[in-house]
Amino acid sequence: MADTVDPATRSRMMSGIRGRNTKGEVLIRKGLHARGLRYRINAKDLPGKPDIVLPRHHAVVFFNGCFWHQHDCPLFRWPKTREDFWRDKLGKNRERDRRVLAELAGRGWRIGIVWECGLRAVSSDPKALLDEVAGWVRDDPSGQQGLEGRTDRPAAERAYSQTMGEQYMKEWRA
Repeated sequence: MADTVDPATRSRMMSGIRGRNTKGEVLIRKGLHARGLRYRINAKDLPGKPDIVLPRHHAVVFFNGCFWHQHDCPLFRWPKTREDFWRDKLGKNRERDRRVLAELAGRGWRIGIVWECGLRAVSSDPKALLDEVAGWVRDDPSGQQGLEGRTDRPAAERAYSQTMGEQYMKEWRA
């Protein structure tokens, strides 16, 4: 299938996609800072340059876009054009994610992943999500602090957690 826009327009559209300081990432950072947590951003000395590094708590937080990281949710759809290119590119992204998460867990870091769909689901009032993330960071490896009685987890939330171990990995998704 041919592209629906000319190459100049597509180039302009793609150049507007940022990899750092996205709205979601900034919202999470501001929320954690407001809750008294201090962090570093995009630490070059750690695998994958995590979006947020909380050295005091030995935790990292990634904010993942559902498209770029092939999340199994309605926000991810395969592009109709240049399918081979996108399958190769996104496959490499996913493999790199696995490698980075395994290396961080091997170094003893606790890993939190906030998915784009998880943030969009609470976009009108992200307070509960930010409270949950802050609770997980502070001292609760299970991530149950701040859930206000919620003990169930969606089946989709267990993807990485099963391979990495609950003490290292926590995900927030829709």
